Order: sequence, then structure tokens, then C-alpha cells
Amino acid sequence: MRALVFDVFGTVVDWRSGVARELAGYLSAIGREDLDPFALADAWRRRYQPAMEECRSGRRPFTRLDVLHRENLEGVLADHGITGCAAGDLDALNLAWHRLDPWPDVLLGLHRLKRRFFLAPLSNGNIALLANMAKRARLPWDAVLGAEPVRAYKPQPEAYLRTAELLAMRPDEVCLVAAHNGDLRAARAAGLKTAFVARPTEHGEGQTVDLRAEDPWDWVATDFVDLARQLYA
Repeated sequence: MRALVFDVFGTVVDWRSGVARELAGYLSAIGREDLDPFALADAWRRRYQPAMEECRSGRRPFTRLDVLHRENLEGVLADHGITGCAAGDLDALNLAWHRLDPWPDVLLGLHRLKRRFFLAPLSNGNIALLANMAKRARLPWDAVLGAEPVRAYKPQPEAYLRTAELLAMRPDEVCLVAAHNGDLRAARAAGLKTAFVARPTEHGEGQTVDLRAEDPWDWVATDFVDLARQLYA
């Protein structure tokens, strides 16, 4: 194994808290403190997979995630009676996805893993989003990869296979690290190695999915530091 590639939303960063933080500021600015920013963040995220499925199915050409997020934001706000917003305000709010914080173990774990392995995101995020996130959070990627360079959204096989091709590596020389069993199943089907790291509060305290490894993945770790320990053993 030569490279580790990472799911980002939920695995590397706490998207829910970060998006809710930005939404709370916006709701306060427009006098809508009656709305729960975490519930609004969840509603925004629920539109994520259906929007990408339009591209995966071929009903829509490949469209970068920033554009999909922006469209979904307008829809979510409209569902909650918020319309007529200034386009510039929504553009700024959409950048919430660029300003997410990593989980506490991430930076130490990534720096330890970087000593031996090539590190890159394998995310549905686009290049600008992932690069801005990395700069703010100081994520030590060796390259910024993801859906935009390969023109495919996970779990399409092309998302995994073209990533390995960009790295000039065989699929079995690349390991996907993810907190989502479904993502890992698609990666394994494409020939990649797999590592599961649980993030039991990604969706809040009442999370019911991806609480444990559901398949015999190549590695199962409690966090990135534990994964580094296992890979260096």
C-alpha cells in the first residue's frame, strides 16, 4: 500500500457543527432565531445525495459540488419560508462547507500517516472547496483530489479507479479511509483497500448509522491516531 485517500465530510471534518455554526449566524442576522440551525444543516445535507444522483444517472452533466450546494441551500431556505435573500449573502453562506473543522484526532493522525504514505482526499467535494478547507484547517494533503478531477461522484466505480489512475498506482496500492460502510463497500468493489474509522456523532447524539464496522475491512480503527499506530506496527 502506497497511498491513503480519505472521505472528508464526516470522516475528516465535522460538517454538521460547522454548517450549523454558519447557519446560526445567518438566521440571527435575518431575525429567524426560531429555526434550529442543526435541523437546517441536516435538511441541507439531505439534499446532497439526490443532487449528486442527478449527475450520476446522466440526467445532468457533471456539476461541481459548490454549485449543487448553492442550489440546495436556496431550496432548504425556501422550505422554511426564507425567500428573497441577497445572492451575495447566499454565496457567502454556501462557503460554510469550505470552513469545516477537523475532528480532534485528525491533524496528529494525518501527520503521522504522512511519514509513510501519500495522502489525499477522495471526496465528493470540488477542488476549491477542499483546498480552502485544507488551508484553513491545515490538513497536510500531498494532493487535492476528489470528484472534480475524476468527473464522477462516489460511489461510482470511476471515482475510485480514476483516483488510483491519477496517482499512477494500482487500485490495491490505495486505501480508502472512511467512516461510512457504504463508501468502503464501493471502494472494495473497485479493488481498493479499506479502513473504517467510526465517527459516532457525525449526525448528532442520536446517530443510528455507521456506528461500527459492518464488514471485515482491512483495518478498523477508533480514530486516525489509532490507524497510524496500526499501519506502523
